[in-house]
Formats: sequence, structure tokens, C-alpha cells
Amino acid sequence: MEWDKATLDKYDKMIKIIPVFHRGIAEKVVNVKAEEHAKGRGATVVQEEDVVLAFLAEAPKSFYDLMISAMDEVGFKYKQYMGK
Repeated sequence: MEWDKATLDKYDKMIKIIPVFHRGIAEKVVNVKAEEHAKGRGATVVQEEDVVLAFLAEAPKSFYDLMISAMDEVGFKYKQYMGK
């Protein structure tokens, strides 16, 4: 599935911020979930909301604060999706 360029750039930056021991699993799980979200919206392109929702849904509780900090750092607008 195609990804929006700006979204992919932010995602790539965020993956680099994630600790090495979480990075591989984060890439696999978030990629799949983001594409599932996009398909669920009937979209053919993964957008920022798909990636944010994937991170929010899949991040372990112990990693949550680091994930939020990383989203802030790369510029993901996540607050509107919290609790969904």
C-alpha cells in the first residue's frame, strides 16, 4: 500500500527514535496496523491518522510515555486520537 510522503517521513524519524530492542517489532506491527486502518477507511494511501492510531493501539504501556515524546518530537498530531 502507498504511504503519504510526509507521513512516511515522520514515521521513519519516529522509528529511529524508538530504542533498538523495540524497533523491529514496532516496524512490523505498526506497518500492518496502519495499513489496516487505511483499508478500513476505504483509503488507498496510509495517512498520519492511520500511523498514529496504530502506535496508540499497539504500544506497550511501559513504552507509552516514550512513544508520546517521540510523536511530539517528529510532529505527529496524536492528541485528537487518544482514547479512540
